[in-house]
Amino acid sequence: MSQIPKQFLDSQKSALEAMISAQTTIFTGFEKLVDLNLKVMKASMDEVSEKSAEAISIKDPQEAVAMTSALAQPAAEKAMAYSKHIYDIVTGVQADLSKLGEAHIATGQKNIHEAVEQMSKHAPTGAEGAVAIIKSSLAQATGAFEAMTKAAKQAGAVAEKNLSDAASASFKVANQAAEAVKTTTARGRRTAA
Repeated sequence: MSQIPKQFLDSQKSALEAMISAQTTIFTGFEKLVDLNLKVMKASMDEVSEKSAEAISIKDPQEAVAMTSALAQPAAEKAMAYSKHIYDIVTGVQADLSKLGEAHIATGQKNIHEAVEQMSKHAPTGAEGAVAIIKSSLAQATGAFEAMTKAAKQAGAVAEKNLSDAASASFKVANQAAEAVKTTTARGRRTAA
């Protein structure tokens, strides 16, 4: 069997393995999202049952206001925690897919380099200049790809930091709002008394 068809078959096998790995990674992420949502739904149903029982036992408007204000902060915290879990799952899947893609590209680059080497060994006399141009072009393309990959990783790190900062700021504002509601409720109770 000649070298080129063997390389082609190896390339096809590698592409199929990469596709299966990517599908497995995506499915695992989907499973994690489904599991998270099932846990959230169960916890929400349990909490609704508990809060419904508490609501039935309310006897005056002050207790209703107190109960309402007591729900504000935990709801904001739960929403933030849920968002963080989703973000962590998506980021993990994205990182795994990125690693798979990089490995596949590295394998492809290796195969191209090997094919160029094979071609240069079997090139007719006098084709050294053309082979050198091909090798030089390949080296430049590889360098450009590595520079783009590095820039994309840096941009991803900056975006992740910005998202994290925004989430922290949102959580801080939610906590401040919940504290304001508690303070207002406490003042209302003192005024009513």
